[in-house]
Amino acid sequence: MADNLQAAYETLTARIGESTPHSDWFEIDQQRVNDFADVTMDHQWIHVDVERAKAGPFGAPIAHGHLTLSIMGHLPRPASVAQEQGRRLKGQKLVINYGFNRVRFPAPVPVGSRVRTQSTLKTVEIKGGMIEVMSEVVMEVEGQEKPCCVAESLGRYVF
Repeated sequence: MADNLQAAYETLTARIGESTPHSDWFEIDQQRVNDFADVTMDHQWIHVDVERAKAGPFGAPIAHGHLTLSIMGHLPRPASVAQEQGRRLKGQKLVINYGFNRVRFPAPVPVGSRVRTQSTLKTVEIKGGMIEVMSEVVMEVEGQEKPCCVAESLGRYVF
């Protein structure tokens, strides 16, 4: 196992600074926002009351910040990228979400808009028989200058 861990560490360390290709565009529709509101019990009018939100500060209902954060790592990838990301490092059992160091929501996600992500590997460390990676993930809204979410995402490769 120690050999697999070291080899994986070297493989990942060589990728620091590399960015993934953008995910496919993904539409945030009102039904998804409503479903998220039901699950999280956050029914604030700027998300779920379409008519009131049209007259509100954003001119339309917007997605919850936590909804954008929740889907950012799961957006569909082009087939070639999905195949590459699906390859395991030798000895790897799984990858787990370990959390976030920093999350910001610089711009809203209007319902009906499309989002996509891109991530850049920033750090790789061996921690407790696992490899922890930190990537900066940027989610953008089609046609908007500012990203809607920027997060330092932590993952752990379990061996």
